[in-house]
Amino acid sequence: MDARIITYELRDRIAWIGLNRPQKRNAINEALLAGLEAAVLQARREARAMVLFGHGPCFCAGLDLAEHRSREAAEVFQHSRAWHAVFSLIRRGPVPAIAALHGATVGGGLELAAACHLRVADATAFFALPEGSRGIYVGGGASVHVARLLGAARMMDMMLTGRVADAATAERWGLVQYQVAEGGAIEQAEALATKVADMAPLTVLGVLQALPRIQDMSEEDGLFVESLMAALAQTGPEAAERLGDFVARRGARVAGPGEGGGP
Repeated sequence: MDARIITYELRDRIAWIGLNRPQKRNAINEALLAGLEAAVLQARREARAMVLFGHGPCFCAGLDLAEHRSREAAEVFQHSRAWHAVFSLIRRGPVPAIAALHGATVGGGLELAAACHLRVADATAFFALPEGSRGIYVGGGASVHVARLLGAARMMDMMLTGRVADAATAERWGLVQYQVAEGGAIEQAEALATKVADMAPLTVLGVLQALPRIQDMSEEDGLFVESLMAALAQTGPEAAERLGDFVARRGARVAGPGEGGGP
């Protein structure tokens, strides 16, 4: 990967993947997309969790329009599919991904954040889908993945009117799961990644691979797959050890939010 465009660091089983075009507000061009792909594949080989973040003033301002050129329809189609392929490595991969968001998280940047499994936004983060005002249409997966987070009606509003959502609104809408003070997204993402890295691998497999697919199934099919996943996870060696610890009062018990109950 090009270290000037993507930074990568492995610390305590957590892969830190940084978008590093601060002078371009981390706008996505073909080189950044290729570097991101390489970093995610490396994380899949050696990490138990990964955190995606942006260097400089924001997470990501989306497609690099300065490098955007006129393309034939077939080229635009293939360009869009290339984004889908890279983002799918995150969404469908075996390593939980956490997005630490600050500043602009718009257009393709929002699509990248939506490809992650958890999203933390600090107070400076804001969200938009400006493609409509620029005479183009989203192409990095927003029609499916952002719309599923927001609902199609809210996505229509953002695309038709250019509406911008702040961090508090994004949390209320379900676009992000955590809202923190300015400058706090990295710290919160690290706390979450540390917890995730300690999870039993079979449980992670179920959450990342079974749960999203169950949402697209009929009720009966979804319940059937849930039972299969429960059978697989609960008969694994780590489950036996952890359940034994819990019964013997060696394991952590669930505490309320004000009792050290977690992030």
